[in-house]
Amino acid sequence: MDVNLILNKEKPELIDEWQEVPAVWDAIRFQCDQDKEKGKYILTGSATPVTTQIHHSGAGRICKMKMYTMSLYESGDSTGEVSLKDLFEGKVQNTLVKKTELKTLANLIVRGGWPETIDSSIEGARRITRSYLEAVLDKDISEIDGVKRDKNKMEMLLRSLARNESTISTNSVLVKDIGDNVTEEELNVSRNTVADYLDILNKLHLIENQNSYMYKIRSRANVGKLAKRHFIDQSLGCAILNITPDKLMNDLETFGFYFEALCERDLRIYAESLDAKLYHYRENISGLEVDAIVEIADGEYGAIEIKLGSNQEEEAARNLKKFYGAVEVKPKFMCIICGLYDAVVKRPDGIYVLPITALKN
Repeated sequence: MDVNLILNKEKPELIDEWQEVPAVWDAIRFQCDQDKEKGKYILTGSATPVTTQIHHSGAGRICKMKMYTMSLYESGDSTGEVSLKDLFEGKVQNTLVKKTELKTLANLIVRGGWPETIDSSIEGARRITRSYLEAVLDKDISEIDGVKRDKNKMEMLLRSLARNESTISTNSVLVKDIGDNVTEEELNVSRNTVADYLDILNKLHLIENQNSYMYKIRSRANVGKLAKRHFIDQSLGCAILNITPDKLMNDLETFGFYFEALCERDLRIYAESLDAKLYHYRENISGLEVDAIVEIADGEYGAIEIKLGSNQEEEAARNLKKFYGAVEVKPKFMCIICGLYDAVVKRPDGIYVLPITALKN
């Protein structure tokens, strides 16, 4: 009844799941105006609150920061011999590194980067991730804004997103996926319904898509380009499809998509720590694609191809060189990230090759 009663004199003070009582935001904003002291409060939450219950934006007083799951470097599964920053500065040295086994990569994908799963068995990690999804479906999808939503429809949407992980797919594709699983009488999913459900998943921080990149800032080609679909952590897709490490190893195509998701999760984390952004590149006319583009604040960027096996290195290199020849503004570096590789190498053509388990920010 009185939010100020939770604000004590000992600082810093952390208030978890503050969005359950949105009045906390305005109270903190008022406290920030009382003096110039920085870092007095840390507000954490697993969902975006309903904005109508917040009267002030907090601009100039409250800084927003998105927390992701742990990268491989943070969890101790990447040795960090090379950094994203080093790639931009051209300071990468050729070196031998430990080669990661295919089964280990499958385990890392399924386990995910949740702090609670880092030291768990794979089976324990799968249970934790699945229970998190069940809690979202049972409670969060309706409690976030008080609108009752169909649990079954949302679960089917999650399955469609998991099936389309790391791909460029329209909402129409998701509608069709859901419609294929039931009769028209049982379910009539409209594009508006799917858009609403996707918005809720975004507010619950379960998905974060990878936007399209164009090197010309005011280009019309920037408008309307489709994003690449991602869960916030690839383990969520594994949980919803009941994917185990063994299943990945028996389906290398799915393994490749989920390995790409793992790498792009880490690239996003590393990029944002450097005030950079992660994109993908796709040219509609020619079909030319690049898996990941990392752009730093001054506009310089790096182009990255992601391949599970080193046998795909030459294919990735040809694609990067084709991209290099097509663009007017050249990338600062080009790189191939592999799953199965035992070195950090700068090729004679200037393209770097390295394993994801040797990368850090």
